Amino acid sequence: MADTHYQGPNTLERPVLSYREPSLPSYLKRGDPVPPASELDLETIDLADVEVWRQNKMWDRFERLRKEDPVHYTPDSFFGPYWSITRHRDIVAVDSDHKRFSSDSSQGGITLSNMTESLVGRSFITADEPEHSAQRKTAQPAVAPTALKTYEPLIRRRTQAVLDSLPVGEPFDWVDNVSIELTAMMLATLFNYPQERRRELTRWSDVTTNPSDPDICPGGMEQWRAELTQCAQVFWEIYQGRKNAEPAGDLMSLLAHGDATRDMDPRELLGNVILLIVGGNDTTRNSMSGGVYALNKFPGEYEKLKADHSLIPNMVSEFIRWQTPLAYMRRTALEDVEMHGKLIRKGDKVAMWYVSGNRDETFWDEDPNKLIIDRKQARNHVSFGFGIHRCVGNRLAELQLRILWEEILARFEHVEVLDEPSRVSSSFVKGYSWLPVVCHPK
Repeated sequence: MADTHYQGPNTLERPVLSYREPSLPSYLKRGDPVPPASELDLETIDLADVEVWRQNKMWDRFERLRKEDPVHYTPDSFFGPYWSITRHRDIVAVDSDHKRFSSDSSQGGITLSNMTESLVGRSFITADEPEHSAQRKTAQPAVAPTALKTYEPLIRRRTQAVLDSLPVGEPFDWVDNVSIELTAMMLATLFNYPQERRRELTRWSDVTTNPSDPDICPGGMEQWRAELTQCAQVFWEIYQGRKNAEPAGDLMSLLAHGDATRDMDPRELLGNVILLIVGGNDTTRNSMSGGVYALNKFPGEYEKLKADHSLIPNMVSEFIRWQTPLAYMRRTALEDVEMHGKLIRKGDKVAMWYVSGNRDETFWDEDPNKLIIDRKQARNHVSFGFGIHRCVGNRLAELQLRILWEEILARFEHVEVLDEPSRVSSSFVKGYSWLPVVCHPK
């Protein structure tokens, strides 16, 4: 594979926020001011409202629910009724209880929209035991410690090349030129996918998680189905090809030769591919952008970092906590469960709001709304999940972020954020579509 470097646009133009009327729920109408939580009746709070996320207005809603209604029922939303778990300890309890709370696609999967209505089939994150562990074990070698040792010098070379290509002293978009670029290259390596086509992986990730966003899928669900069908066709050909080749360490070869995964049908293959693409793209990519943004919001922490580079590993965990790149995971109750005096009935949707648990004032010793790069509890965040479904690639994500900041500090005195970022219209992926910065040299 060619290890080429994409020369992304250095544009500072903020993405156009388009508007599309047909068949969109009312909360997708952009620009309507989101009222504060204090003006809402408790039962009407709907954390799945994507406009709340695009405007970054969810924090007071989570704070109110943690204090007044930590197990909260929303009877009516675009995704139907669901429960919200908002405290850190409760999230850990639900996430660790895979016998009473299912992530299986047959029960609806891991997002508030039901997988039973999707063309994406089951993957190991949307499977219960024993299928889950059998498939997860197949993919694990691609991100095992031995693999990370192999990846580390490659990640460093690429990170150096990307940072050295940036226009020092001139404004550019950090999201496209750094965060997307680095994660796309890593994804292509993990899949042994052509590097010159790596942005296809980014596109499929964006489409998967934003089917109702008119800026990403102006054609709505019809476009979503068409693009994911193309993704399925591309990876089905790769999967068949790897079956006929010698086993190797990339994800597609592991899936093609694994006992639990070599006989998947196209929908199940697509399910696993999408899981790995989204997991490898959105989490690391948005923590790369979120870290730059956070250090600019808390300049004292940036100065602390400049004075002591040994804080980088702990800071990476704090970035992932503060950003929380995947806002929630959904489970489905397999039996009636009582929590905080509320009865979650069998078949109910349950959203574990990781983003709320990571800001839970009853759990964190120091103000959880602040970035504190030497926070003692930083590694206790819930961004990677808990229990059997804990993120399989968490160490790789931490490695990429650590190397990025080692190389940033080696060449730049400061990465200055010039304006508030544009945020994606999603209650699942908590991310950025645009972050204007200027890099000041040492």
